[in-house]
Amino acid sequence: MDDAGSTVPRRQLGRYLRDLREHGHITVTAAAKALEWSQPRIWRYETGQVPMHPNDVEAMCRLYGAGPQTIKKLRSLASQTKADGWWHSYGEGIVEEWFKLYVGLEAVASRIRHYEPNIVPGLLQTVEYMTEVIATDHPDLPEPERRAKADVRLRRQGLLARAVPPAPQLDVIVSEAVLRRPLRDLGAMARQLDYLLAATRRHNLTLRVLPLAAGLHRWVSAGGFSLLDFPDDSARGPEPSTVYMDGPCGAIYLDKPAEIATYEEIWTSLNTDALDGIDSLALITALAKEYRDEA
Repeated sequence: MDDAGSTVPRRQLGRYLRDLREHGHITVTAAAKALEWSQPRIWRYETGQVPMHPNDVEAMCRLYGAGPQTIKKLRSLASQTKADGWWHSYGEGIVEEWFKLYVGLEAVASRIRHYEPNIVPGLLQTVEYMTEVIATDHPDLPEPERRAKADVRLRRQGLLARAVPPAPQLDVIVSEAVLRRPLRDLGAMARQLDYLLAATRRHNLTLRVLPLAAGLHRWVSAGGFSLLDFPDDSARGPEPSTVYMDGPCGAIYLDKPAEIATYEEIWTSLNTDALDGIDSLALITALAKEYRDEA
């Protein structure tokens, strides 16, 4: 499965360059002015959003005062940032630029923890469910592009069943509101809930429901998020855990230790308040029956 592309090398190179700049006490504004680049260009490099040419890497390194060995190492790493994952084959507008980084990280994660207060997570959506979500979010998008967006989501779901590399562990907590917010077709909503029940039979998936009666959890204002952990690659070193959140206009990626610690606390709060596995399945089963009876 052509998963990772250049995601990890881009992220690593970006962190090295950001550290060099910060250790040199050089602001993004000052660096952009000295290099005659835009500030967004430097930001895209430092966050691993785009591939880098070795000459651009060397220009940044020299500005930041890096030595010859560091320049050689980072030039070599830059050569690994050009390989594209499968998601790059889709046309412009099908996979947003800010989401491509997440797809690559998702593909190499060893564990994904996801809290969702609003809709069924993309990795667990049926075709009927994702079709309505996409149509609602993009009412003016032509049908071929909508189908392409759905195809991307289906291909992402394939990572849960892959053998090599090992499929990630997916731990999901959804708000009860997710289950009670129906599709227009109640029969389709029942089938979505049936699909969730079937998905829990996977060895690498847990699904729990946060009941509305639980009230507020720690940092409830943070909304939905994914917390990704990565295997320790001895060739490259460990990739730091990353928090991902998105919206209609972009995404936020957090990987500093204090940021990860905060979201670990949020996850612990959610874990404490969520129903256990048996009660979660019982609630999903009961709601699926209600939707079928009303359809």
